Amino acid sequence: MLRANSRLFEQLTLAADLVLIAACWLVAYFVRFYAVGPAMVAPDIPPLGDYLRQLVPILVVWGVAFRWFDLYRPRRLGSYLSEWLDVGKASTLGVLVLVAIMTFLFKRTEYSRTVIVYFWLLSIVAVSLWRATFREALRFARRRGINLRYAVVVGGGGPAAEVARMLRGRPDVGVKLLGLVGEKHEDAGSVGPWLGRFEELRAILDRHTVDIVFVALPYADHGRLAAILADIGDDPVAIHLVPDMYGLATLRGGIEEFDGVPLIHLRESPLYGWNRVLKRVFDLAIGSGALVLVSPLMLAIAGAVRLTSPGPVLLRQERMGLDGRHFEMLKFRTMRVDAEVETGPVWASRDDERRTLVGAVLRAWSLDELPQLVNVLRGEMSLVGPRPERPRFVEEFRRKIPGYMLRHKVKAGMTGWAQINGWRGNTSLEKRIEYDLYYIERWSLALDLKILLLTLWRGFGSKNAY
Repeated sequence: MLRANSRLFEQLTLAADLVLIAACWLVAYFVRFYAVGPAMVAPDIPPLGDYLRQLVPILVVWGVAFRWFDLYRPRRLGSYLSEWLDVGKASTLGVLVLVAIMTFLFKRTEYSRTVIVYFWLLSIVAVSLWRATFREALRFARRRGINLRYAVVVGGGGPAAEVARMLRGRPDVGVKLLGLVGEKHEDAGSVGPWLGRFEELRAILDRHTVDIVFVALPYADHGRLAAILADIGDDPVAIHLVPDMYGLATLRGGIEEFDGVPLIHLRESPLYGWNRVLKRVFDLAIGSGALVLVSPLMLAIAGAVRLTSPGPVLLRQERMGLDGRHFEMLKFRTMRVDAEVETGPVWASRDDERRTLVGAVLRAWSLDELPQLVNVLRGEMSLVGPRPERPRFVEEFRRKIPGYMLRHKVKAGMTGWAQINGWRGNTSLEKRIEYDLYYIERWSLALDLKILLLTLWRGFGSKNAY
C-alpha cells in the first residue's frame, strides 16, 4: 500500500510539473511577443500554432530530464537548494535538447531565441517555487502527524545519538523513530527504546512496520555492517549509512562527492574557495580603514617609544602562521633591546622587569599590536584568528597538547575567540586551543565581526595583558 501511494504521488507530481512546464512555454511566447522583448525583425507575430507544436517534444524531453535527475525520489531529508540545483540542471539539459530538435526536425520554422531563454528561466523558477510550496505544505502536515515514515537506528554511540537528535529536531521531515537496535540496552541512551540486539534485527523488522533503517555504527563496530545488510536483505526499506566521524574527524569533518565517489573529510580548513576570498576582502576593507583611523595614534606611540628607550621602534619577531609557514610579525617594541640576551625566548610575566615605561602601558592596553595591521594587509595575518606563536614555543606546545597544530589551518589573527574570552597571556594553553578550534569549526564572517566588536568592547585592557 505504501509503495502504491508513493508511485501515485510520483505520477501526480510529474503531471503537475509537466503542466507547469507547458504553461511556462506559453507564457514565454506571450511575454516575448505581447509584453516585454527586443524589437522584432519581422513585422508579423509568429503564429501560436508553430509554438503549440513544440509542446509534445517539450513534455517528453522534460519528463525524461526530470526523471534523469531523479527529481521524484523521496526528499524528506534533502534540502531545498539541492532540489533547485537539480531542477536547474534538468531544465538546462531540456533546453539544449529542445534547440537540437528545433534545428533538425523543424527546419522550416524559425523559433525566437528570446522565447527559449524566457522559457528556460521561467521553467527553473516556476518549478522550483511550486515544489518548495508543495514541500512546505507536506512539512506542515508532517508536523501534525500526517504522512509519517517509521525508522529504526542500528548502532550506537555518537552516530546513533546524532541521528536521534536530528530527527527530533526536525519533525517536519515526518520520520518517527521507533527505537535502537544495538549491542545492549544501555546503548539506547537518548536515542529511544531499545528494540533488541544486532542479531535480532531480522525479527525486529518483521515485527514492526519500518520504512527507513539508519545504520549508525560506532567506528569499532563497522565490522558488523555486512551482517546487518544481509539481515535487512531485500526488504523494501530505505537504508541510510551514517559514518562515525565523531571519533575520527578532528577539524570540520564533512562529506562530498567527487565524480561519483563519496569522500569523507576528516580534517579540512573552512577557508577555501569563496570563503577564502570573502575573508580576504573583509580583512582588506576593515584593515585598511582601521590603519587610516589609528595612524595618528601609531605615530604618537612611535615617537614615545623612540624618545623613552634606545633601539628600534618596531619589533620584528618570527611567528608561525597558516599551514605552519613562518613570517615576521610586527609590534611596537615594549622591552629593552637586550631583553632576551640571557634568558632566550620566554613568555612575559606580570610586572616583568624587562618592560620599558612606555612598553608597560602599551602591553596593558594591547596597543603594541597595532602594527600588525600591516601584516594583515600583506596577507600574512587576518584580523581574526588564533594568535600566532613563536616557532620555538610551537615545537614545545605541540608535544604537550594534542591537536595544537590544527590552529594553523587558518591564518593567525590580531584578535581571536580565545582572546576575547580571557584566554591570553600566561593562561591555560588547553583552554586556548579549545577556543581556537571552536572558532575554526564555526567560522563565518558574522563570527569574525562579532569578535571584532567584542574586542573593541572588552579586548583592550585585559587583566591578562602584560
